[in-house]
Amino acid sequence: MSGLLKKVNWMTLVVPLVSVFLGLLCGALIMLAGGYNPLLAYGSIIQSIFLQPYYAGETIRAMIPLVLAGLAVAFAFRTGLFNIGVEGQLMAGWLASVACAIELDGLPRIILLPLSIIAGAVVGGLWGYLPGLLKARFKVHEVISTIMMNYISLYATAYIIKNFLYTEGERTPTIPASASLASNFLANITQGSRLHWGFIVAIIGVILMWLILWKTTMGYELRSVGFSPDASKYAGMNVGRNIILSMAISGAFAGLAGAMEGLGTYQYMTINSAFTGIGFNGIAVALLGMNTPVGVVLAAALFAGLQTGGLTMQSVAGVPVELIQIVIALIIFFIGSSYVIKWALLRFSGRGRN
Repeated sequence: MSGLLKKVNWMTLVVPLVSVFLGLLCGALIMLAGGYNPLLAYGSIIQSIFLQPYYAGETIRAMIPLVLAGLAVAFAFRTGLFNIGVEGQLMAGWLASVACAIELDGLPRIILLPLSIIAGAVVGGLWGYLPGLLKARFKVHEVISTIMMNYISLYATAYIIKNFLYTEGERTPTIPASASLASNFLANITQGSRLHWGFIVAIIGVILMWLILWKTTMGYELRSVGFSPDASKYAGMNVGRNIILSMAISGAFAGLAGAMEGLGTYQYMTINSAFTGIGFNGIAVALLGMNTPVGVVLAAALFAGLQTGGLTMQSVAGVPVELIQIVIALIIFFIGSSYVIKWALLRFSGRGRN
């Protein structure tokens, strides 16, 4: 029995690493087929991230919403739910934080900045609360309801901006400086990158997820309901309430991701005709990170590094920027094929012992 448990733990750690390796390997083969040098391409990514302060800062900046979006998906996964609505919750939180900052301009920074961040989390939580309510009371599957909520958020945010917060450039006005997470200090040490203080919020989010799920009675109930709703109900737990609470907390993490974009990276919100993609990438980050707080951070670092460092591939190795999206898609594909990878690794390890 102990040998089986060790094998399962070993597989849990190895499968994501194998998925990343296979994704990078397939990407290298595609580069070779196109006449490009994959070693030069991947080398340029590593060199830019670790040796050029600007790209290092941009990588950390790109990690911030990815970490929070990944936490949103991972939190729901850990409680037995599949939150596909992180994208919509992120956009709702983004608009809420920007609107709060603009409408309450004049308040001191010590009040306005935390209030704007909280506004993003609250509205994101409300956007997650609704699918949770539908799941708990009417047995509506959260995958369907959250997908629909994504589109409601996309068009609702565009409508609100156009009719209530519109300014030239198809966007909201710029938020006041008292609500901004931008930092001249961080920009100077990273040679002009858009790195902002939101990375502190991401770190707090990682700690909060760990504390809530593994150090509180509430977290124990949430995980128990996710593992077995019937057994949890028999034990006296309120299954419906825990489903709603889980989706609300997951949505709050997503709303924070949006707030970081609105208060940190962009300082405003545009009228979007398409999704940002951050929420959907959060699903891949959570899967690659094994739905653990530390794993989410590492997976977000990989994705952010590929996206940011990929910009140097074209100038250094002549590789089209779009190819990095293919590599990311391949990693996601292999993560989704984890069952096949586990089967192959188990057969290989079994033969090795024989």
